[in-house]
Amino acid sequence: MINKIVFPKPTHISVNGVELEVFEAGQQNAGKPIVLCHGWPEHAFSWRHQVPVLVKAGYHVIVPNQRGYGNSSSPTEVTDYDIEHLSGDLIALLNHYGYEDAIFVGHDWGAFVVWGLTLLHPNRVSKVINLSLPYMDRGEKPWLQFMEDIFGADNYFVHFNRKPGEADAVFEENTSQFLRNLYRKNVPFREPQPGMALINLAREETAFGEPIMSDRELAVFVDAFESTGFTGSINWYRNLDRNWHLLADVDPIIQQPTLMIYGDRDSVAKSENLAEFVPNVEIVNLDCGHWIQQEKPVETNQAIIKWLEQWDYL
Repeated sequence: MINKIVFPKPTHISVNGVELEVFEAGQQNAGKPIVLCHGWPEHAFSWRHQVPVLVKAGYHVIVPNQRGYGNSSSPTEVTDYDIEHLSGDLIALLNHYGYEDAIFVGHDWGAFVVWGLTLLHPNRVSKVINLSLPYMDRGEKPWLQFMEDIFGADNYFVHFNRKPGEADAVFEENTSQFLRNLYRKNVPFREPQPGMALINLAREETAFGEPIMSDRELAVFVDAFESTGFTGSINWYRNLDRNWHLLADVDPIIQQPTLMIYGDRDSVAKSENLAEFVPNVEIVNLDCGHWIQQEKPVETNQAIIKWLEQWDYL
């Protein structure tokens, strides 16, 4: 299905104790590697609009399905999805290609991984481009407890952790319906009951808003999750507090040049203190919801290329 929609053919690469399904395009030894990291519940295919533009600009574009997704490995242990493992996969991928460092681009959970990767392995990240999810400072409370205190026990982050397996089963029973309802634009990403919004979406027969992708494109996501289920990807959420502890002793300031792209209609809140932790950040706001690079591909590409040009990459 992916190949029919003009996306690179996958290769399978053994790294860090797992096998990753990787889609790559462009010249490997051009000295300009860029790694695109997807979010949840997504797929490497979510970057389909960015790959050809970046290749044309001279980049070696590397787009992995990260562990728990697509045809990449899905370990059974929950702790195998913590930030050390997820960032370790990306470092091992750089080693595989022989790169000292690369530009890393992340959306949603992919952005969280890129932030954490940059903190844990600063010498391997040359520049950061993140979409939707801003840098999360640690604060005094572990992240899950903080979210439960603010949003309550029904918040989906909390629900995924406190009731393991429940949401997984609902999504797996309604995979096509859930993803069809989720990938919409011009409609808020949340409901009056924000904690149960995602589970409600899986059970809702009527879709609201406009689809952001064609049926053929959506089928790539549906086929992948019907094959794997959702537990591996949701296990990323189940390491939230573990990640909070794992990042306790790192320097919290990200010095790399950074581009932060927000969607003005995204329910994920913008950071009020981003520059305190990411002093070399430039911010771009687009008139869209959560699925930024898919909803506004032209504008996203323009923002990325323009920013890269400022750093003498092109």
